[in-house]
Amino acid sequence: RVRLVESGGGSVQAGGSVRLSCVASGYHYSGYCMAWFRQLPGQVLEGVAVIDNNNVTTYADSVKDRFTISQDSAKLTLYLQMNSLKLEDTAMYYCTQDLGGQLSCSMSAMEYSYWGQGTQVTVSS
Repeated sequence: RVRLVESGGGSVQAGGSVRLSCVASGYHYSGYCMAWFRQLPGQVLEGVAVIDNNNVTTYADSVKDRFTISQDSAKLTLYLQMNSLKLEDTAMYYCTQDLGGQLSCSMSAMEYSYWGQGTQVTVSS
């Protein structure tokens, strides 16, 4: 079973930067997709960025050119570098991994099976 543990969240002023990390342990599937999602209380999960085992990435339009997803396969760590943060980026951020098999990594939460506990990012003015 894959276990995911996020870290790096916190409070930051608008325009600032934060880097989230997610360490994976347990069985690591080949041909996987990993992703960052975010959620506000009472709202649905929103896909932020995805990356596959070939480092092909996709971003939500709302974060394109501001956020960068990357991974260190040797360390089994996923990152999300968040720059030029906006008030609307405030949310709980979750790291997730699928079971493999997606032809291309999806932004749909339904395609992902393993989830971390989340890390809060709060952007203030």
